[in-house]
This record gives sequence, C-alpha cells and structure tokens, in this order.
Amino acid sequence: MASVSPAPEPGSGAGSLVADLGRLESAPLALVGGKALNLGRLAAADFPVPPGFCLTTTAYRTAAPAELDAIAARLDGLGLDGTGLDGAERSDGDRGLPDEDRDGLARRGREAMAAAPVPPDVEAAVRGAYAAMGSGPVAVRSSATAEDLPFASFAGQQDSFMDAVGADAVVAAVRRCWASLWTDRAVAYRTANGISHREVGLAVVVQRMVDAGTAGVLFTANPVTGTRTQTVIDASHGPGQAVVSGAVNPDHFVVDSASGRILQRPQGRAPSLTEAQLRELTALGGAAQRLFGAPQDVEWVIDSGGKAWLTQSRPITTLYPLPEEDPLDRQSGTDRAADADTRVYLCGTLLQGLTRPITPMGLSVLGLMRGTKGPWKYVNPGLRMYVELTPFIRNKSGRKAMMRMLPLADGRSAAVFPALLDDPRFSIVKPARRKSSRKASGGKDAPARTQPKSTESSQSLGLYLGLLPAMVRALLWPDLELRRARRYQDRLAAQLVLPLPATAARRLQHAEDILVTTVNGLIRATLPAPSVGYLMLAAARRLLRGIAKPRELEAVLRGLPHNVTTIMDLELWHLAVSLGRDPEARRAFTELNPGELAALYKAGTLPASAQAGLRKFLSKYGHRAVAEIDLGMPRWSEEPDHLLGMISNYLRVEDPEQAPDRQFARAADHAEARISELVERAGSKSRLRGRLVALCLRRARQLGGLRELPKFCIVTALAEMHRQLVAVGAELVRTGTVAAAGDVFFLDFDELRVGLRGADLKGIVVSRRRLYDVELRRRRVPRLLLSDGTDVEAAMMAAAAALPHPAAADRLTGTPASAGTATGKVRVVMDPVGAHLEPGEILVAPSTDPGWTPLFMTAGALVMEMGGVISHGAVVAREYGIPAVVGVPDATTRLRDGQSITVDGAAGTVTW
Repeated sequence: MASVSPAPEPGSGAGSLVADLGRLESAPLALVGGKALNLGRLAAADFPVPPGFCLTTTAYRTAAPAELDAIAARLDGLGLDGTGLDGAERSDGDRGLPDEDRDGLARRGREAMAAAPVPPDVEAAVRGAYAAMGSGPVAVRSSATAEDLPFASFAGQQDSFMDAVGADAVVAAVRRCWASLWTDRAVAYRTANGISHREVGLAVVVQRMVDAGTAGVLFTANPVTGTRTQTVIDASHGPGQAVVSGAVNPDHFVVDSASGRILQRPQGRAPSLTEAQLRELTALGGAAQRLFGAPQDVEWVIDSGGKAWLTQSRPITTLYPLPEEDPLDRQSGTDRAADADTRVYLCGTLLQGLTRPITPMGLSVLGLMRGTKGPWKYVNPGLRMYVELTPFIRNKSGRKAMMRMLPLADGRSAAVFPALLDDPRFSIVKPARRKSSRKASGGKDAPARTQPKSTESSQSLGLYLGLLPAMVRALLWPDLELRRARRYQDRLAAQLVLPLPATAARRLQHAEDILVTTVNGLIRATLPAPSVGYLMLAAARRLLRGIAKPRELEAVLRGLPHNVTTIMDLELWHLAVSLGRDPEARRAFTELNPGELAALYKAGTLPASAQAGLRKFLSKYGHRAVAEIDLGMPRWSEEPDHLLGMISNYLRVEDPEQAPDRQFARAADHAEARISELVERAGSKSRLRGRLVALCLRRARQLGGLRELPKFCIVTALAEMHRQLVAVGAELVRTGTVAAAGDVFFLDFDELRVGLRGADLKGIVVSRRRLYDVELRRRRVPRLLLSDGTDVEAAMMAAAAALPHPAAADRLTGTPASAGTATGKVRVVMDPVGAHLEPGEILVAPSTDPGWTPLFMTAGALVMEMGGVISHGAVVAREYGIPAVVGVPDATTRLRDGQSITVDGAAGTVTW
C-alpha cells in the first residue's frame, strides 16, 4: 500500500488516496481526519490496533460534486443564529435556526454526495487495499477533518458500518460514509461548534473486524465528576456498538487509575470483565492519555482469545479545565492531576451571578486590580475566576470562618462544603513552630517566604487601619459620609477624562493608568460606609440573640435607600411609564424586538420621547453592562438591546401593585415595621438594649444601601478603560494587526503595546476566541473545584446515587450521566423521525443514537431507559451541557407528555 505523501493537494493522484494505518503518525489532519490520525498514532506507538488502511480526503474531494461548495457556503452564511461563521460575534442565548432552513440544505448536500459516482481511480485504490488485507469482514468508519478535536469530539456524527464483506460492500460503505458528512446531525453539530462547512472533508478508515467477546468504552477521567485520577469503563458482552449506542445497560466500573483499585462495580450479577482485564484496560487508557497529552475517550474490544484491542481514541471534550492550567494556552499535560497535594477552589465569578466566561483582557485586569497581596490565591480555569480555599480548610479558625461566610455567599456551595471537612486530604494542619532566626537563616527548612508574607500582612493591615477614620465618621455622621461618597463620584468622573487628541499609545497607557490611580483610592472612599452598615447589622444580631431569630433581621435590608443600582432600576421604570403614555413610543416597544429598537436608536429614529429619554438615561448609566465586571463586555451605551427589552417588559405590567416603585415602597415600609418590632422586643429586656438595637438597625439601613457603590465606581472605571481600548482596537484594525476592534479584549496590555509596534496578533486572537466560544457554550460550571478536576457537588451527588435507594412513587432513579439540574415538561419520543421538542422540554427516550442529535439542541435534559455513562446519548448531553440520567427503567411508560419533572444529572434522579 502507498504511504501518505506530505500534504498532497486534492486530486494529486492515486498515490495519495490510501495509506496504511501504521504510517499515519505524522499525516496532516486535513488529509486523514481525526479518527484515522489518532489510530495512526496509536499504531505507530505499538498499541494493539486492528490493521487497516485510510482512504484520504483527497478521494472525497475528487468525488464531491461542484454544487457542494455552494451548499456549504450557504450553510456557513446561515450559521447558528443567522450571523454566519465569519468571526462575527454570536449570541449565546440563541440555540438554533428553524430546522427546515439548515436541514433542507443538509439534505441537498447528502443527496448530491450520494448520487455522485465513485471515481475509477478511487474505486481501484479501495479494492486494491481491501484485497491486500485478505478480503475478510471489515469495519468502514468515517474520519472527518473536523472530528476528535480538543474542543469537539463529533461522537457518532458521521456514519460507520460494521461487518462489510467483499469489495463491492466496502465501496458502497465508503460512499455512504461520504454522504453522512451531510446528515442533519453532522451539519447541526458543526454549526453549533463554529466549524466551517466549506473547510470540512472526510476520510474513511477500513479496519479488520475483531471477533468481540466483550467490548465497550473507557474514559481516562470521570466524565460526570471531572476527576482526572479515575478511569471509567462501560462494558458488555458482544460488539461495542451496543454500549456506544445505548442499546444495553452496560456493566459500569470506576477504577483508581494509579493503583488499579476498583472503586465501583456492578452489583447483583456476574461482571463482564475480570479484575485483570480492568487493570489491563486502565493501563492501556493511561498510556493513550500520555501519548496524546490529554484525557481520552477510548473504544476497545477484547476478542475471543482474550486479547484487548483499541479501535478508537479521542479527547474528552467536556471536562472542566484543571485549575493550574493557563486559560489562554492550555494545550498539553495531564500529569498535574496526579499531584498528591489536592487543592480546593471556589468559583468567584459564580458568586457574582456570572456563569459566562470572562474575556482574557477582563481576567488580566481583574488580576491587576486585586494584586498579589493578601491571603487569597486565584486561578482562572475555563476563563472563570476561582479563589483557593485550601489554606482555610486546613486551619481550624479558617474552617469556622468559611462555615459562616459560605451560606451568605452561595447556599449550594455551603451545602457541599462540610463534606470536604471530612476528607482526609483536607485535614487540619497545625502550623509549624517558628525556629530561631539563626537556624532559619542557615537550615534547609527555613521558610523563604516568611518575610514576604509578613510584608503582605502588614500592608493589608495598613490598608484596613487606613479605613478606620472613615468608618468612625460613617458611624457618627452618616449623612456627612453620604455626601462625601457623592463628591467622590464626581472626582472620579473628572479623573477618568483623557485630554484629546490622543494617540493609540496614549489611550492604551491611560487605560492602564486607571488601574494604578483609582483602585486603592476607590476602596478608601467607598468601602467604609457600607462596611459599617453591615457591622452594625452583625452587632444587632448579637444584641438580639435569644430575642429574635437571625432570619428575622433579613427584612431590615429590604428597600434600602441610597442603593445606586436600585435607584437606576427605578429610573428605568419611570422612563418606561413615561413612554407608555406616548402612543407612538408604546407601539414601537410592543411591536419591535430589542435588536430592532437598538438599530433605530443608533440611527436616531426612535419616537422622539423614546430617543430623548433613552439618551438621558444612558448619559448617566451607559457605562453599565450585562456581566459588567468583565472589561471586554460591551457597555449599554454601545449595545442598549438589554435595556430596551426591559422597557418592553415594563410596558406589559398591568397590575399597579406589581409596579417596581410600589414594590420598593412596600419593602421599605416592611423594613421600618420590623425595626420597630425588634426594638420593642429588645427594649422589653432593657431600655439600653432597645436603644442600642435601634441605633444598630438605623445605621444598617442608612449605610447598607451603599454596598453597591464600590462596584458602581469600579464599573465606571472599567467602562472608560473599555472605551479607550476600543479606540486602540480601531487603530490596530487600520494597520492590519487585528481583524476587529473587539479583538483587543483577547489580548493583554503588553501584547497590545507590541501590536502598536506592528506585530500581527491575529493568530493569537483566533485561538483565544475559539477557547472563549467553547466556554460560552459550557452550561455547567463547578462551584467547588478540586485540583484533580473534581466537581465537588457532582461527585457528592454521584456518590449518593450509587447507594441503594427505596422505590418512591414520585421518583425514578438511574445512572448519573451529565451533571446539572433542569425542570421542564416531558416529551416522550420513541422515534426521532419527525419528532419535535420545544425549547426546555425534557427528552425521554428508550435509547438514542446519532440520529437523535438534533433534538438535543433544544432539549432541557435527557432521560433514557437504556445506556450508561459513556453511551452516545450521555456523551452528547455532556457536550451540549444538558443534564442527563440514563438506564432509567420504564421511563417512557412511567413519564407522560406534558408532565413537569426535575432531572438531576449528578444524582441520577427524576422527580416530580
């Protein structure tokens, strides 16, 4: 058989048509596709891979009819949400086009490819290579160029055919593989992952069939919990397709990868694998992971003689990134997970209500703002900000503080946190005794970090002590402190102004200087007052101990005055009320969508009252944004769509009692009534206690509303930085350094300085945008994350699911397959042909194969009667980020259409 030449052009001759699998180690992905390339690397490294050959993409491109180019271009133009795949920003809220638009084009492509004749030289090459194999039964499998990528596995999206016997059957299977590149599911999957249809090609792998005694799939990391130190194996007697497709409920094993110890095995029946076979498969999986440098999804077969074969290996694309990895360049290495010093991280961005990733520039700026001082260490896996909790968990007082703080910050994190305290990896560590300075300076045990830590502590203490005078002023003269805060806002606005004209380099320097010149001053000016407010609330809670329950004090914080965000919301409501009185404006806001309204506003053609009212509102609040702590997010002044949608919603409020201003007034009245009640109850104990409680609660209300002021001022500064960087981006577009002005938010300050000197930064931006787009599609973000990749909440739920549970009338139990929780209405689907799901409906099916994939795009969750954690439905559910429970007995009969259920993919439960 001919060897692969180094990247031949399409149609360059029969010599580039076929290649032995064992000679593909360095073949271009564009020539052989992901599946063949990975098999070639395995074979070259002496893994047990069934022999075979690859029919390259040259053959596909030779056979493809000309009309496919036009169809692919049309599909690229449609994209996922109508904006195309040309680099324009896409909305992560829109989950797809109407099916007939995309599917009709896919059908045309499929029919064109199926009708095209197989070129004679291609057919001759296939027949010759097949004859050289001995002409026995073979597997004919698709290997697309957009397949088995680090960010998209394409599991089952193209077709494969087993047990093809005879050259005629092999040629026919090749043609069907080519056509499967244009199935509805493959086209939808490429669109969802931002992969151009014009660039994709398809090779075909032909391998000798293995007489399977047992077969299945293994993951070298736990796909449900994310744990990198566990190997998960699903197995069943017979060929592996039954396991992959979810046609059987396989034996499920979890193995400790390092020791080979079996952590979980099937109960109540004879397993399909022996302990020796489990250890062998675990070792093969680990070796494959080391070869490819990333956790792997491996298909395997054990033949009738007991020999294990690997038939596929591809990266696991759904794992949350490890905390230590650089979010801007995570391309290699998996051995960090084996680090015995396991660490715990809490997702800080989730605590801010932010599920989406942060742009690289946004992360860089947040890092510069917080600095390196203080006890907290931060990492940014998945382009999200995590704070390390390990030192606090290993400290007795730290544990107590976390147990008090976490319930206030995030109830779900607080619920799983106690489990970490019982984990021996996080036991309390007593601090080592301090040695004498002489010994410390000369001995090898001397802690080199002692002095820096001491310096950091003294600097932090100095900052806190510097706030004390302002805190005292706020306590004694709260009205004076309120006036000081307002004056600071005016000074900040003046400080942020950059004199014009200004060069791009000056704009860049000004944006960076804002960080240095504003953050510390901003903290000193805005933090003391709200801090005093909440300290006074804590004092009141202590004074009311035994008199009132802690939750009774929550009402005191309702309808707080002086909250800049509440004031902004009420001003937007009043704007909506005024627009509702203008028939022309009301008609526009009730008939047009936010995007159309935004276009009219930018063109200056909204109804006059709306144009003027919105301009006035944005002059005051246009610096704010959705996910506004991310410097890279467009401000409302740039994209007012969100605001316009809120006004439209406000205009639909018909019940006067639901008006935001009335709700706020009721909340304030309720708070004042609660204060009077609590003061009276405290006064019944002693007059002094009553007076102290009154003082504490009054100060809490006077000052607590200022809690939003620090963030408001920070966002003001970020907005000015954003504005200046957009201008820098426009200059870089003019010089050809980047493709779009918004690309600056995928770079950092140093890189932008290099770009202003003429360096081409487009390649860096493309790779970072791809990572950002991957993370935008991620729907489950771990709240508590271990350094071995474990999602603590998912791991706890999975462990609970493995325990026996009594049957319940309102609960079904299966195998956890994709973490997350979703509530929605049931849609039982027995056949995907012609089936339709409304967005958010729960797909309930006996099993799924790749033909079901388009339904996953709108499903809120998946429930399957058959299958295991590595079956096709589970894999795709994880890729789409929807909760899934599989192996649920009688799900299609016990659940009915329209029934409201909750699917917990980590616990493996379906409840109603």
